Amino acid sequence: MDGNKEPLVYIVSDAIGETAELVARAAASQFNSGRVEFRRVSHIDSLTTLVDVVRQASERGNAAIVYTLIVPELRTAMKEETEKHNVPAVDIMGPVVEALSRITSVRPKLEPGLVHRMDEQYFRRIEAVEFAVKCDDGKEPRSLEKADVVLLGVSRTSKTPVSLYLAQRCYKVANIPLVPEVPPPKELFRIEKKRIVGLTIAAQTLLEIRQERLRAMGLGLAANYASLERILHELKYAEDLFRRLGCPVVDVTHRAVEETAAKVLHIIAGGGQHGF
Repeated sequence: MDGNKEPLVYIVSDAIGETAELVARAAASQFNSGRVEFRRVSHIDSLTTLVDVVRQASERGNAAIVYTLIVPELRTAMKEETEKHNVPAVDIMGPVVEALSRITSVRPKLEPGLVHRMDEQYFRRIEAVEFAVKCDDGKEPRSLEKADVVLLGVSRTSKTPVSLYLAQRCYKVANIPLVPEVPPPKELFRIEKKRIVGLTIAAQTLLEIRQERLRAMGLGLAANYASLERILHELKYAEDLFRRLGCPVVDVTHRAVEETAAKVLHIIAGGGQHGF
């Protein structure tokens, strides 16, 4: 042992090793952690590498190993090697996995890096939701090229609910309201038509939905927004645009948001197109 060397903690993992390092640093803070060196050895996938790390720690003398090894063979080998070479070692993950195995009927997956994959999925979902909010109701047309899918439809065809539902599944969705008096953004004609999905609905159903909307807002039913003539005009305009774009169309009449979202996913996955 070289007494002039600072204590060294090897952080060993078959994934990234962040969990083990976090625990080790927290413990080291009780011993003036500024004098403790940490060296991370990530993505261990062979016994050769593992044995080499233990050998280095043993030769150094004032070194310990803190590890998170999910693969049972590696975890067993680490325990045996560190005991053989008298290297202080702490298994962060193993005892917890074993304890949970005793109280649940679900078998552990024993796959390294699952926590980080879950974290990545969480951040992708947050990013997708933020995108859907930013690109809701025709906002940010310059972002259309970044969308996984662009939903088109007249008012009250479930564009926003479907967008947010898909965003929860990590899809970046933009939606554009179709109004005869307002030309669609020019960016719409620059993206692949397979990423564009039109939403349509039966005129009578849309009439009832809009009338209910006006009642909820405390407005009279005489508004042009809820007139059958206006609705037919809007639906015809949307139909013509769908034809012009050559995009698939989903009829949302009497469909739940989940059903519409499933249809949209089926289309963008290449599972068949239908439309005008």
